[in-house]
Amino acid sequence: MKRSVLAGLVVSLAVLAIALVMSQGSSPSPSVALSPAIEQEVSMRISSPAFEDEGDIPAQYTCDGDDISPALLLEDVPDDTVSLVLVMDDPDAPSGTWDHWVVYDIAPLTEIPEDVQELGTAGANSWGDKGYGGPCPPSGTHRYFFRAFALDIRLGWEEGVDKTSVLEAIHGHVLTEATLLGFYSRE
Repeated sequence: MKRSVLAGLVVSLAVLAIALVMSQGSSPSPSVALSPAIEQEVSMRISSPAFEDEGDIPAQYTCDGDDISPALLLEDVPDDTVSLVLVMDDPDAPSGTWDHWVVYDIAPLTEIPEDVQELGTAGANSWGDKGYGGPCPPSGTHRYFFRAFALDIRLGWEEGVDKTSVLEAIHGHVLTEATLLGFYSRE
């Protein structure tokens, strides 16, 4: 009798563990907690004049083109935003989520110009470089998430900090966030 209860418990735990692992696999980056000072959800939006949400990213913004950053528009940035963080990543990369662009300590704004060179403090992408690195999948169609976070703090760090460290540091300081999804394919 005790063996069947133990076996049932082991099977239940295994199923739970598998479900947890599978649910973690498709996320572009860890979720970030909102600031405790937030009483209601603010719905900031991010878009691009270069492509629609869930649309194809034009080749000029990729390694197959000029490899320049697309223009981005931010709407409804909270008035009490101290700084912004921008992250672009590809959760479909063969080696795991690939970070294409990490920028922090961006002064509150509503427009990021195309091929921007001066924007906040540049973090490290997965190539080990600072700045934008466009979509460049080895093959197939990949998803690219552009995520903007409005913060109640400024990090004050030097250049070159990676995405994981940035997302850990902003935990609990996010006023709101917005996501733009683009696709890019290579044969």
